[in-house]
Amino acid sequence: MNDSTRVGLHAPDLKRERVSVTRQMSASLPRLRAVARQKGLKIHHLGAGYPHPEVTDPRTFLAHKAAYFEHLRRREGLNDANALPEYLRESFAYTDTLGPREPRESFAAVYGHDWNLDIDPAHLIPTVGATGGISLSCALFERPGKPLAYITDAPTYAGFLARAQLNRHARVFSVEMDAEGPIIDRFRAQIRAARAAGYFVPFYYTIPDGHNPAGFSFSAARRQAVLDVATEEGILILEDAPYLYINYAPAPARPKPFVALAPERTIHLFTGSKIGLPGPRVGYIYSEAEVEIEGGKRAAITELLLTEASADILFQNPEALHGFDALLHDESMELRESLWPVAERKLEIYRENRQIVLDGLEQGLGDAPERFRWTHPEAGFFTVFTFLGDRVTTDDAFIERMVAEYGVVVIPMYDFYPADARARNPRAGLDQLRVSFCFSESSGDERRRDLREAVTAFCRAARAEAGC
Repeated sequence: MNDSTRVGLHAPDLKRERVSVTRQMSASLPRLRAVARQKGLKIHHLGAGYPHPEVTDPRTFLAHKAAYFEHLRRREGLNDANALPEYLRESFAYTDTLGPREPRESFAAVYGHDWNLDIDPAHLIPTVGATGGISLSCALFERPGKPLAYITDAPTYAGFLARAQLNRHARVFSVEMDAEGPIIDRFRAQIRAARAAGYFVPFYYTIPDGHNPAGFSFSAARRQAVLDVATEEGILILEDAPYLYINYAPAPARPKPFVALAPERTIHLFTGSKIGLPGPRVGYIYSEAEVEIEGGKRAAITELLLTEASADILFQNPEALHGFDALLHDESMELRESLWPVAERKLEIYRENRQIVLDGLEQGLGDAPERFRWTHPEAGFFTVFTFLGDRVTTDDAFIERMVAEYGVVVIPMYDFYPADARARNPRAGLDQLRVSFCFSESSGDERRRDLREAVTAFCRAARAEAGC
């Protein structure tokens, strides 16, 4: 950051942006469902990226939270039955922008143990999920009102694109990927192209584990190469980590996140939505980075982010943060050593769903590798399916036909590609679908049956559309 941070924020032009394909799909789905049902078709859900109801049933969590809150009350040792416990007062009172101290200390200990990090709780800033962290990071660098370039992947998370497009001074410079991550020569070239065009480049935004929507995780070697370029070029890595614990690889094979490799180069976004519950919207932003400010001085980026957060959400939700702290304690109310046992309860569902989908694709389409390809995700909620050749175009009409003719709900990939990627390749994403295995409207044996039926219907539809 340079001394232009003294300049005030400029409001973006109020113009109508293109509606995302996921919102278009949500709006048109009732009509398409009606058409499919008139034909006697069952609707198969392979589109939604929501946590599964079987792993987000709040009843066990609520019971555990109540037991944890009772533990806090007993720990205070109050003798007066009418006395207000401190945890309860704090949970429903105004709190500092950093939120309650104890949940931050608990999270720092457990998360730090899992990723071999010495996390300073004072540098943990609560956010409204990882989305809040994205917005906070963008707002910090947008405040000067100067031309700004965001480096990101092609494809990338639609929520990031939506946030980036709010700033009339910002432009996205995207980087194509291969099977290991962003293409390094392209990554370096885009940073330099942005600077040559007069833009300040603050960070590279990515989801390296269980990439949404690309359906794979970066290799360890590619992460190091990305980090080397970021260090050489003097930019930060904005690491979005919603699926860090939704990981199917054996423990020794899991690559380290960027924050564990270089906390001084990384702004790390954690969300409790996948490891805990999505509704409370608990998240943290963490970094050990320093940036240059006015007068050539250096400041911890968390100090600047905290100031930004104070202007955005002055008071955090202490009850939700205390509730998340309950998740960090076991049934004996001892602080957990690791979050992996919590994750395993969810991975039982997601691992099974993933295998059903991958097995179904192999059984239904594995005999035609010249026509179809799909990713084998080591983390996250999605596989990306590609039609090889130029016979199939996965545009809006194709998506509507998938529902109306086959009863299959999927999400096209083209809208996840930034505008510059589509300018370089007008067919970017128009041969791909994001296939989700995380969500269904059923559970247990019915979930397994519905998912097998869904992937069978999908394979039948893919063969029909590809003409084989």
